[in-house]
Amino acid sequence: MSTGTTDNAARRLHIFDTTLRDGEQSPGCSMNLKEKLLVAEQLEGLKVDVIEAGFAVASPGDFESVRAIARAVKTASVASLSRALSKDIDVAWDAIRDAKRPRIHTFIATSPLHMQYKLRMTPDAVFEQAVKMVQYARNLCPEVQFSLEDSTRSELDFVYRVVEGVIRAGATVVNIPDTVGYAMPEQFGAFIAGIFAHVPNIRKARIAIHCHNDLGLAVANTLAAIRAGADQAECTINGIGERAGNAALEEVVMGLRTRPDFFPGVSCAVDTTRLYNASRSVVAATGSRVQANKAIVGENAFAHEAGIHQHGMMAHSGTYEIMTPESIGLPKNRMVLGKHSGRHAFETRLTELGFAFSDAAVQLLFAQFKDLADRKKVVSDADLEAMARQIQGQSVPERIKLDRFIVNSGNTITATSTVRLLKNGILVEHVAIGDGPIDASFKAIEQMLELDLKLESFSLGAVTGGEDAQGEATIKVRCGERLYNGRGLSTDIVEASIRALLDAVNVLLQERESSAGKSPCLSGESVPKVSP
Repeated sequence: MSTGTTDNAARRLHIFDTTLRDGEQSPGCSMNLKEKLLVAEQLEGLKVDVIEAGFAVASPGDFESVRAIARAVKTASVASLSRALSKDIDVAWDAIRDAKRPRIHTFIATSPLHMQYKLRMTPDAVFEQAVKMVQYARNLCPEVQFSLEDSTRSELDFVYRVVEGVIRAGATVVNIPDTVGYAMPEQFGAFIAGIFAHVPNIRKARIAIHCHNDLGLAVANTLAAIRAGADQAECTINGIGERAGNAALEEVVMGLRTRPDFFPGVSCAVDTTRLYNASRSVVAATGSRVQANKAIVGENAFAHEAGIHQHGMMAHSGTYEIMTPESIGLPKNRMVLGKHSGRHAFETRLTELGFAFSDAAVQLLFAQFKDLADRKKVVSDADLEAMARQIQGQSVPERIKLDRFIVNSGNTITATSTVRLLKNGILVEHVAIGDGPIDASFKAIEQMLELDLKLESFSLGAVTGGEDAQGEATIKVRCGERLYNGRGLSTDIVEASIRALLDAVNVLLQERESSAGKSPCLSGESVPKVSP
């Protein structure tokens, strides 16, 4: 399958997306099932080749998520990670067996450090386990991927031996991960070239790479490996992932597209015009914002402030842009919507922004749009996106709704908040004091609902500029061992914050109901999450 060459021969690069597995392991980036399914839908729309849905053995919740994604995805392969243990492989297979194209992704560490201190196994034992478990997995599933965890700190001869052995055992893909982001681009390219040169059966499997960003080199290392012959790149949307993250899918793909002279003959199937929407969907699902100067999808990626740049752009866009905004899915047409806009114009703009909703959802969104238009002169694309993604992300019924709130605060008085909620159709009200109006409002809600919540993170941002901008609140609250995400929108930041808390609370209450009388704060994963 692999070529190991850099000549002009056509070469198909497979894109393996691990946003739902390695990306979700990024601190604070956990997603519920509906959010994972929405992200999987975006990834399939991008036309990635493989979606790694999770680590099925980690917990019952992870298993159910992997199985639901495997059943929902129609075109891409769906993979589940598993350690090189038969029990892990069995659970992974049970989770993905209904997929159109299932893939078992199993791994074991090969570096002296990991083998001695983590595995407490000899190199010979590791080799035998790797071969045995690939054979075991191949008897279950036609697509088996094997990863050599911490390969860039492994001894070269041992890497060659393991790669040859697992291919002989039936691995269809062999992944070479830079697990701790240790490699340098020139070194990593040479490392991949060395594998092609020293493994006799190398062309019987696809060679993949999986790079972490601890030194900020994940994308550079990925591109170096592609030049050296690797034909599967493992990435995440926005580069989210363990520690400093993974190689960002949008950067790898646009690197290939923008510099075909540097990657002659290399192509991938990704629809780049859907990159921006996929990025925003992951932000909405995880609550993890993209930094403004992030390459490709950051807010400033196509912004030009310096006068000399603006002058050049007006003369010819190519003076300071190496790609067009349209190439990643940023709409060129800036239709202005306001309180006099009709439903047809509203629906048209939603479609142009990449959203598709049922008639009922459009009707709900249109009502929210009209309400917002009464408060703002112009409703921007960013406003529409924020509203649409909030509807997309609603995964549970709203048992608790905000009816009204009244706050009293100042720099010489203690802040108080009176919050009235609609709880299962009944109005309930409570008043509390706090360190500011938002804290007082949160305490009123906690006391009213008899919940013990710990605020893990809270952020406020303006969706657009201007004095009438919508505020978007993003919140993470902990109840026991479980972390709940919430987000809220309003032109009033206190209201946005209350709505974000209630968004998280509704998920918590749904879990309490589905746990059949157990604690409302569910236990964490039974198996530590891992990253090859």
